[in-house]
Amino acid sequence: MRLSQYFMPVLRDDPKEAEIVSHRLMLRAGMIRQEAAGSYSWLPTGFRVLKKIEQIVREEQDRAGAIEVLMPTLQSADLWRKSGRYDDYGKEMLRIKDRQDRDMLFGPTNEEMITDIFRSGIQSYKDVPRNLYHIQWKFRDEVRPRFGVMRGREFLMKDAYSFDLTAEAGQHSYNKMFVAYLRTFARLGLKAVPMRADTGPIGGDSSHEFLILAETGESGVFFDRDFHDMDWSAFDIDYDDVAAVEKVVTTFTSKYSATDEKHDAVEFDSRVPKDKQLSGRGIEVGHIFFFGDKYSKPLGCEVQGADGKKVTLQSGSYGIGVSRLVGGIIEASHDKDGIIWPEAVAPFHVGLINIKVGDAEADATSDKIYKALQGKGVDVLYDDRNQPGGAKFAAMDLIGLPWQIIIGPRGLKEGIAEVKNRKTGARENVALDQIVGRFTK
Repeated sequence: MRLSQYFMPVLRDDPKEAEIVSHRLMLRAGMIRQEAAGSYSWLPTGFRVLKKIEQIVREEQDRAGAIEVLMPTLQSADLWRKSGRYDDYGKEMLRIKDRQDRDMLFGPTNEEMITDIFRSGIQSYKDVPRNLYHIQWKFRDEVRPRFGVMRGREFLMKDAYSFDLTAEAGQHSYNKMFVAYLRTFARLGLKAVPMRADTGPIGGDSSHEFLILAETGESGVFFDRDFHDMDWSAFDIDYDDVAAVEKVVTTFTSKYSATDEKHDAVEFDSRVPKDKQLSGRGIEVGHIFFFGDKYSKPLGCEVQGADGKKVTLQSGSYGIGVSRLVGGIIEASHDKDGIIWPEAVAPFHVGLINIKVGDAEADATSDKIYKALQGKGVDVLYDDRNQPGGAKFAAMDLIGLPWQIIIGPRGLKEGIAEVKNRKTGARENVALDQIVGRFTK
């Protein structure tokens, strides 16, 4: 993409309304535009990041055996009345009436709807286990939306829902999602620590939040330093191997970690040596629940078992804040000059900077490299604007692409281009005939 033909309204100064780093940088980098309190339009650069995160989440859900569906944003209040949550949920739920005066709501979550969908589509115990998920926009009318996409009213979420015959089988479904989340966040370049947490309005017995450390986090967190030394790479796993999946979960849950709501200072001191005790603030990017028959019982989600008797299904739900992750990654990965994107989710892989637009050799060489990179499938943003080099460098650092290729008359005389790693700041000179190969290995 040529920057001269792109839409990226970069701001020179920090927006006054932005209270935290991610909100400030997303506005300055032209990733989002506020339309109302807690509601944002996603501009091209931000939308590219959002879609890349969404795809990684989708791939890991599919790999774990979950099946994608798509449910509507508007839901009937009738289902919520059956589960008992319609009056209990609070003012965060946006309640409306349609033209037939029927009570509707803009879904903050989908436990009731997916349970009703699954109930109507199954016949016997042979139809379980199943895990259905979708990636859909949600709305929660926060009393004080703030921090940009970190605590907005409208947000993109992946929510999955498992259905099993027994509590033991349901626990395996829960464990599979636990491991899938570890893999997902590792691919996103994050260490999201799983922590015991309250179940809140979702309900149930088992619950873990996945939090990334950041000074602006909304939750206090307490955990063992050993988490930093664990293998967070996207490890391979056979999700049908119950023991192997349980072993991964046991490894991660055997070490102390808890949000402030679940923190036990006495237990923390007894289980974790003083020199390994860490505390701080965390941003929730994922939350998983196992709630048994909380929704399946009132909604009549049951099947005929192998013995001919009716069995009420056991369920769990598993959420990832896809749009929140954009802000969360920025909170965890930035410096004084701007964003530092992990390669997996960067809007473009390479920023190509022609610092002498109008110079025949600089233009020709830049155009040649740009077309060659595009031909090899490399996402490249080519700054071909007629602006000072300093402004171009600042813009590239701000938007945080992993790599920069800098073309200028001085380097061209020596047959080289300068390549900069945005994360480390390291620079090196690379021969012009090796540039394309460098990024297409």
